[in-house]
Parts: sequence; structure tokens; C-alpha cells
Amino acid sequence: MELIFNRKLNDKIRRKIKYVNVIILSASLIVGLLSIKSKPMYKVSISGIELGYVPNKEALEEKVKTSILEEEEKNVDTIAIMAEPEYVLTFVDTKSIAKEDEIVADQMIEVVKQETTITYKYYELALDNQAVDAVDTIEEAEELVNTIKAETKEELDLSIIEKYTEKKEEVKTTELEVAKNEIQEKITKKIEEIKIQEAEEERINSMPEINGIKLAYVPITGTITSRYGVSSRIRSSNHTGLDIATASGTPIKVVASGTVTYADYKGSYGNVVKVDHGNGLETWYAHTSKMYVSEGQQVQAGDVIAAVGSTGNSTGPHLHFEVRVDGEHVNPQNYLYK
Repeated sequence: MELIFNRKLNDKIRRKIKYVNVIILSASLIVGLLSIKSKPMYKVSISGIELGYVPNKEALEEKVKTSILEEEEKNVDTIAIMAEPEYVLTFVDTKSIAKEDEIVADQMIEVVKQETTITYKYYELALDNQAVDAVDTIEEAEELVNTIKAETKEELDLSIIEKYTEKKEEVKTTELEVAKNEIQEKITKKIEEIKIQEAEEERINSMPEINGIKLAYVPITGTITSRYGVSSRIRSSNHTGLDIATASGTPIKVVASGTVTYADYKGSYGNVVKVDHGNGLETWYAHTSKMYVSEGQQVQAGDVIAAVGSTGNSTGPHLHFEVRVDGEHVNPQNYLYK
């Protein structure tokens, strides 16, 4: 019985092997027939768009990548492709796909460009944190900074700022020599400004004080036509200020910072501006043709507050400049116009 069973089992196995061989042979015949008129290709689609067929997906992606990099050869930091292509292996009639792989590549390049984010990097050169120019590489930036610092004796706040943008039009870099010239021009201008500022500070420091208030400016320059304390037929009392004659319309500067307490017409003074500087100091500017401030307004030393005129009791265009300390007028020439 055992022998009969084994024989039956062996016959069954042989039939299965024969069946598998038939399947393999049939599949081979089918593949052979297909290979005569068709070949395996990848059907390519991206962002839901079917592009066609290619024989080699790696070659396709390399061509796309190379094409994008060739167009964006400068300042590229990163390229992020948001759309991923999909591939399905299939058999395709060789006659219907002649040169289609090239068309697919061109189409894919266009789609990928639309779905790609490119980040550009460049380097700004800044003087006192103000951008002056930009170059392409960190090596260029460092060379430029080192060269300029070596050639300039002044202490400079010259720095390099790494910049990123996704907008190619924002990358406005220049050649190294051009950038160097522009920065040196800025440095020369900056040094001149510093010298002017230092001279102005020295001038202001040399100006007098009244009750601790620094007189930073003279109101106008001109010819003194009437001094403090003199008597005149056109006045009922001695002169309480200093008259400085100059052309009508000449800007009048306030001598120190303060608050405008009056800006109106006042009898013999004509149009007059009064400014309270604190600590009991007040200055008056009379006979003006125009007033550019109003009562309650805060002014800074050197601000133009009025224009020279000849309003009120006046014999010609001039400024009547008056200084009052704790309500009493004093001689302006004790402090200014010496």
C-alpha cells in the first residue's frame, strides 16, 4: 500500500512540474512576441499630467537636473523640486514612441521649472550697517573687506552680510573692482561727514551758555545797525535788543532748543516769535516777514522759525534779537555777536 501511495504522489508532482513548465514556456513566447513589436518603457506623469514614455528614468531625471542647473549657474544655493515624477513600467509599440523620450524630457523640464523653488545666495558689503554693494561669493567679499581695511587708515565698521532670496532679479552683484570703487567712494564721503560733524560739535562746544542753556547758533549773519541800550528818536526807551540788518526773507534760526510761547503781531515789534528755553532763558525774534512756527510748538536748536522782514516799528529789513533772563532783557552781545 505504501508503494502504491508513493507512486501516486510522484505522478502528481510530475504533472505539476509539467504544468509549471508549460506556463513558463507560454510566458516566454508571449514576451518574445511582445519584444518583436514593443519594448519595456516607463510611462511618465508629473503633477497629474501624463507626459509620455521613456526607456530610462534615471537618464531623464539627469537631463532635467542638468538643464535647470545650466540656466541657473550663478548664486544658486538650493533647488527644491516640489513635484515628484511618477513612473509605470509597461510595454509600448516601438513605432509609436519614436523620439518621444526627447519630447517627454522637454515637457518635463517645463513642468519641473514651474514646480521648482530656487534659493539664491549672495553677499552684501555694508558700511555702518548700510548696504553699499554686493558680490557673488564669500571669498570675494572677504578679499574686498581685507583690501579696503588695509588701504584705509580710518576705523571702519565694514561688514559682510549673507543674503538669501527666491527672486533672481533681487541678486544685483557687481564685479570686484566696481564694488571696491563704490565702497571707497562711500568711505570718503563718510569720512568727510565725520569731519564736518566733529567741526560742528567743536563749534557748538565753543558757544556760550546762559543759566546752563547752550546757545548753539546765531539767528542770522548780517550788519549790526543798532546795539543794546542805545536811545533813538524812533523809540520811547533805550533799545532792549540787538538789530542785525540783512536781506528780507533771510531764514532766522532759533539759538537753542525750546518751546514757542508766542508767534503773532505785537505792536512796534511787528511779527514776533518768542521761545522759552527753560532755566529762565527766553529769546525774541522781531520784525519778521514770515513766521514758520506756532504757539506751543517744540523747536530744536538751529531750526528755521521765521524770515527777516520789516514789520512793526522798523526802518528797513532786519532782525531785532532780544535775550531775556528771568524776565529781564540783557545785552545779547554778552553772549553772541561779540
